[in-house]
Amino acid sequence: MMNLRRLKLVCATLAALIAPGYATSAHAETLSDQTNIQPAVVKVDFTLDSITPAIVEGDAGVAERAVTIDDPARVASISKLVVAIGVMRLSEQGKLDLDRDVNEYLGWRVRNPAFPDAPITLRALLSHQSGLRDSVDYIVPLDGRLEAVLADRKAWALDHAPGTYFSYANINSPLIAAVMEGATGERFDRLMARLVLMPLGLDACYNWGAGCSDGRRAQALTLLRPNGDLARDAPMYRPDPCAVYPASDGSCDVDKLYVLGRNGSAFSPQGGLRISARDLAKIGQLLLRDGAPLLSPKSFAQMIGPVWTFDGKNGDDDTGYFTGYGLGVHWLTDKQGDRWFGHVGEAYSLRAGFWINPTKRRGFYRYVTMVDEFSTVGHCFDRCP
Repeated sequence: MMNLRRLKLVCATLAALIAPGYATSAHAETLSDQTNIQPAVVKVDFTLDSITPAIVEGDAGVAERAVTIDDPARVASISKLVVAIGVMRLSEQGKLDLDRDVNEYLGWRVRNPAFPDAPITLRALLSHQSGLRDSVDYIVPLDGRLEAVLADRKAWALDHAPGTYFSYANINSPLIAAVMEGATGERFDRLMARLVLMPLGLDACYNWGAGCSDGRRAQALTLLRPNGDLARDAPMYRPDPCAVYPASDGSCDVDKLYVLGRNGSAFSPQGGLRISARDLAKIGQLLLRDGAPLLSPKSFAQMIGPVWTFDGKNGDDDTGYFTGYGLGVHWLTDKQGDRWFGHVGEAYSLRAGFWINPTKRRGFYRYVTMVDEFSTVGHCFDRCP
């Protein structure tokens, strides 16, 4: 039987794929013959001082184009870890308080209807203890309002108070992004570029927004399904007409329709980071430096935690998949008993794992494309499916 997390992922993926603006002929260049495309298999090892390609095999999702460690790819939920770095920077600057009621930043009300007096905090959102669930569509149209989505009782677990129970949910991320915007008056993609991506000299961005250089979209790793069908990011040699989820009428005027602090999902904070293996390894080096120079040791320690550890009854461990989680950070223990923190990524037939060993001061990032989305879920640690 397919587990609940897998079912949610597949449903969310299918919903995104049928949305206008993602993979229509009007918005993507014509793909060349895909019959002989080989899956991309990439692994990059990193230490404090080095970034070393370990495996670089297959195609970049385009015929006769070999994959490289410099091709930007949509790294799925690894995006959440990078968002957490941005949140921690704003916390250090005094613009966000991890334990403050997020309503005070939003200007609109967020509450679990079963616990109307319990505040929702960034700490709970980042650690998946907010009570939110992916039982509703967390991808909000450009002209939509996250407030309306969260007003639905189906968006919440009604049996656990906020801050008391772990259950992984993508919908936390759009709310985090909306809070960031409400606190700063700055659009999410621009915030992430200013706070994290640009200071590290990375050519990366969320949903092809701020942070990526001109023409970066044309260098993207095209994500294909196992049969060669387009899943995400076909080659594009001109500006993408709608890199974000379009409005309910299909239009895509971000400057006109996007209201700060009201949506949060347009730039896909839950999974929309486009970044190369080399650049993600640079973020790994930041984490090996305990967050320096972007984070203080105190903020870094708060972020990695873990702030939640499974005790047998305080969360949904997904049959052992989740045992510990920080603020945007997943923890696991390998077969030798070593502890690693990082995050997995899985969407649009990509499997990825980004892992750091704080004791041995090393880490790696690996991914595989063209994976059957119904295949067994793994941490992409020893291997990817």
